[in-house]
Amino acid sequence: MTLRYEINLYWSEEDQAFIAEVPELPGCAADGETYQEALLNVEIIMQEWIETAQDNGRSIPEPKQRLMSA
Repeated sequence: MTLRYEINLYWSEEDQAFIAEVPELPGCAADGETYQEALLNVEIIMQEWIETAQDNGRSIPEPKQRLMSA
């Protein structure tokens, strides 16, 4: 499955971890001790989010395309 959703990745002082959030998939987020770990974890969570939505007959948002300008 190709995932083309935007991911926001940032350091959380409160959690002492990197947080990766997918704004287009409500509640879809993961953390990790490193930038790479948070990214890997959120990719797994995105797949699980989509599978769960499909199993429950919920709609799955299409990934938004960013407009590139010259």
